[in-house]
Amino acid sequence: MTPTIGYFLSHEQFSPASLVDAAVRAEQAGFDSVWASDHFQPWQENQGHAGNAWLTLAAIGQRTTSVMLGTAVTCPIYRNRPALVAQAFATLGELYPGRVFLGVGTGEAVNELPAGGGWGPYGERLSRLKEAVTLIRSLWTQDRVTHDGDAFPIANAKIYDKPTEPIPIYIAASGPRSAALAGEIGDGWITNSTTLLAADHVVQAFRRGSKGSPSAENLPSPEILVEQYVFVGDRTAAYEAAPLWRFAPVGSRVLDMDDPRQIQTFAEAEVSLDQVVESWLVSQDPREHVSQIRKLFDAGATQVAIHSVQPDQDRLIDFYGREVLPALRV
Repeated sequence: MTPTIGYFLSHEQFSPASLVDAAVRAEQAGFDSVWASDHFQPWQENQGHAGNAWLTLAAIGQRTTSVMLGTAVTCPIYRNRPALVAQAFATLGELYPGRVFLGVGTGEAVNELPAGGGWGPYGERLSRLKEAVTLIRSLWTQDRVTHDGDAFPIANAKIYDKPTEPIPIYIAASGPRSAALAGEIGDGWITNSTTLLAADHVVQAFRRGSKGSPSAENLPSPEILVEQYVFVGDRTAAYEAAPLWRFAPVGSRVLDMDDPRQIQTFAEAEVSLDQVVESWLVSQDPREHVSQIRKLFDAGATQVAIHSVQPDQDRLIDFYGREVLPALRV
């Protein structure tokens, strides 16, 4: 499995049009994939954006030729029911064969409740996610589907325009139970660099889930996809960008909050800018970027997505295209 480098498209921080332009430039710079966050509302009010990720991906496909594209991540269990997700990504797969992936997760209240989808405790969300992934795959591969599930019963459903090539489903997880599910039923696990490098119990849960999968002997090992926050510049400039990402160190504590204003107020009271920047890769030295990415691959990552937390996307894309990606491929 060849390691690949992706570029993360943050719908919370940028408009859809600017993300499409950034994806085009990322492909030209040598990135292998683009990952699009899928939100109904931003995490914090000051982020200011929340475009529709599926439409953004469709537009990106029209303006690119080879870059892989998908979500990190879609919640298919409340506001987006699995049959709708299956239809949308089947269409993307038919439009851009072999270039589409679907990232899924258990979601956040800030996206599900305000859109009228409902919300539930973690155990319910995990159970729904397992059922949703099974149903999506069935709709992609079977003629007509009748599913007598606890959360998503459907009868005699058919997707007429199926993907022409298989679409991998990657499952996001930062805790052991979700990581085990990613290993058990996912084509891969989406996580962040801190979890991969410093939370061995979560990594081991994923690996145990993978070994326990009924199809473990017949399919390749699930991939490990890692998001790395990056700022190309000095620490002083990074502090200027940090207020938009103040929630990140307390992400697990804001999952049940349904208002970006509430999340921002909470994060500003609980998290210092030092805590935000500490988790980022902040450097203007390409060697430090190459070293960090290689460290992630050495830890087991098969894909790394670079998440630019700075307002100037061009600077990071150009820097990576010129200084970092060539060095990683030597």
